[in-house]
Amino acid sequence: MEPVPIHMKFDIEKIRADFPILNRKINGAPLVYLDNAATSQTPQQVIDTIVEYYSEYNANIHRGVHSLSQEATERYEGARKIIQNHINALSDHEIIFTSGTTHGINIVANGFSSILKAEDEIIISALEHHSNIVPWQMMCEQTGSRLRVLPMNDSGVLNLDEYRDMLNPKTRLVLVDHVSNALGTINPIKEIIELAHQTGAAVLVDGAQACPHLVPDMQDLDVDFYVLSGHKVCGPTGIGVLYGKEKWLNSLPPYQGGGEMISEVTFEKTTYADLPHKFEAGTPNVCGAIALGRAIDYMNDIGFDNIFQYEEQLLSYASSKLNSIEGMRIYGPPSNKAAVISFNIDGIHPYDIGTILDKLGIAVRTGHHCAQPIMDYYNIPGTVRASFAFYNTQEEVDRFVNAVIRAKSMLS
Repeated sequence: MEPVPIHMKFDIEKIRADFPILNRKINGAPLVYLDNAATSQTPQQVIDTIVEYYSEYNANIHRGVHSLSQEATERYEGARKIIQNHINALSDHEIIFTSGTTHGINIVANGFSSILKAEDEIIISALEHHSNIVPWQMMCEQTGSRLRVLPMNDSGVLNLDEYRDMLNPKTRLVLVDHVSNALGTINPIKEIIELAHQTGAAVLVDGAQACPHLVPDMQDLDVDFYVLSGHKVCGPTGIGVLYGKEKWLNSLPPYQGGGEMISEVTFEKTTYADLPHKFEAGTPNVCGAIALGRAIDYMNDIGFDNIFQYEEQLLSYASSKLNSIEGMRIYGPPSNKAAVISFNIDGIHPYDIGTILDKLGIAVRTGHHCAQPIMDYYNIPGTVRASFAFYNTQEEVDRFVNAVIRAKSMLS
């Protein structure tokens, strides 16, 4: 059956005009960028914000009485308020600027390494990115705590019945991604959080793949920690956010020592600054934070409900087209997923498909996507992953599918 055409609730051509990179040609063909789960593209409005910072008010923050420093500080702290309001945090000092999701997770892991004991347990889902696996393995090596894995099924969905059985009074922490970067699975994190809290465990949610598509509400979720990356939400690289409940952030030790995170320093003793500065040692990525705030404003102007609905139509259209290809296997759930398609074609290595697609101007990701345990579960070396954003089009999906068909014919 022919897939239903996509109906848009916003001016897609106007949106695409905001992204100068979409005018590029790759190997002589117009770029079709379908690697958004790795890094989203940056609109001109955010690029202009970066240029404006370095052209007009580049200065160190919190430390100067001069006008440039005060303006930079105001914009930086204004970006913190934008993030607070966007994710509905109770206070702006619960928003910690980081270099990205990985940095945020490591801050929390470092803090818990001083809290956990050998008899404690942490639960981690089988769907995690390496960034939400390796820091916890390192922490368990330091503390002797036990790492337990919440399993997934063949559809890439977590087994909540087994999760309920795993939870016990020794469980101190639960770690789960909001959306799987490899499969697109949208996890039932609200239920996961509620069950964890019933046993007294804290929960950290990796929101890197969720935040480009939806708005997480910290009060509704009642989550203890939530992390995200700027470069997934039309912002620059090198900036991210760690949200933490105030009680938890106050109880964890600083991650790094240096300037800004101190209250008073003598050679005999140092006292630490209040939140959020306690976790923001050294000169921060001032420009990155300001640009991230602008990116969030840009996406909110479009509307995350519009974004999700449009991407859902792109996903459905692309899935229907790909499923008509003989030998196609799409991994992950058929529904309740973000705009990600992870697939293989029987008898063809994903790297070979990705290479041919690049020659045709199609940018996708191949490999294990920093989620090797998922690939091991399916007993595959990796997948081809196409990930869609609100600036992609139905015509681009058609070009992508036709390129996959051509690659198959060349490699079979």
